[in-house]
Amino acid sequence: MTDQTGARVPLLTIAEAEKVAAANGISEQMAPLSVFRVLLRHPGLAKELASTLNTLLFDGNKLDARLRELIIMRIGWKTASLYEWTQHWRVARMLDISEEDILAVRDWQASSILSDLDKAVMKATDETLDQGMISDATWAELAKGIKAPEELIELVVAIGNWSLFSQLLKSLKIPLEDGVDDWPPDGKKP
Repeated sequence: MTDQTGARVPLLTIAEAEKVAAANGISEQMAPLSVFRVLLRHPGLAKELASTLNTLLFDGNKLDARLRELIIMRIGWKTASLYEWTQHWRVARMLDISEEDILAVRDWQASSILSDLDKAVMKATDETLDQGMISDATWAELAKGIKAPEELIELVVAIGNWSLFSQLLKSLKIPLEDGVDDWPPDGKKP
């Protein structure tokens, strides 16, 4: 459940966040999210981050949404980012990604249900988090299943973007929204 007392930067009220978002051309749907209720204290930065999210999630995205969400869930799990895991659990389920596939990112190496491409994407995510880049061998695996250059570029940007979000969510101690249960579906934590 939500503990806003632990946030390092006080959250704007939803009404304040909506007002700042509207004044800066930021989507109304982002304003009520706890992360934006903090980020909107720096409207210029919030606008740039919102623009990147909008591109990667909605307008102009090229990478398969399922692969993107598996990346985000892996980052959330591997970095122990409660907010990222919890928020994107809901997004992944809205995209009809099965619970089994989502949960498989916890221990993807042992998974019998993830495809070779899924596993290459998980490996690329782990390598980026651990070594700061995707190895040549993993890149070759990715290129077998992802042919378009713009999708490969977006994969790299997605890993970087949600790694950044994991860091800011944890460093700023962004709380979950009121009434949202943590670590779905089973409360298990990394």
